[in-house]
Amino acid sequence: MTLGEVLTAARNSGNGIQDWLAPAEPEIWAALGEAAEAEGLDHATYARLAVADFSNRAPEEDWATMMSRIRDAQDPGQACLLSMITWRMANGDGKCGHSH
Repeated sequence: MTLGEVLTAARNSGNGIQDWLAPAEPEIWAALGEAAEAEGLDHATYARLAVADFSNRAPEEDWATMMSRIRDAQDPGQACLLSMITWRMANGDGKCGHSH
């Protein structure tokens, strides 16, 4: 699967992401729920925003870190999406403090 296919799948995923992410990363899934609720969103919408925010705002170092995780992962798509979600949670609403 190419990175483009992973990003498309993440953008298009609906509530089915629960079946994919919750069993694999229950702590991240719970944190995702809390972050989504704080913004008045559901899990899937938060995940889609994480993909968009990471794609548009993540610095080069964070892309490099994510690509290393993808390369080493058993499920590259899952590693990609989890990296983007955790990045967004760590950066508040996805704004990493850089001026754009």
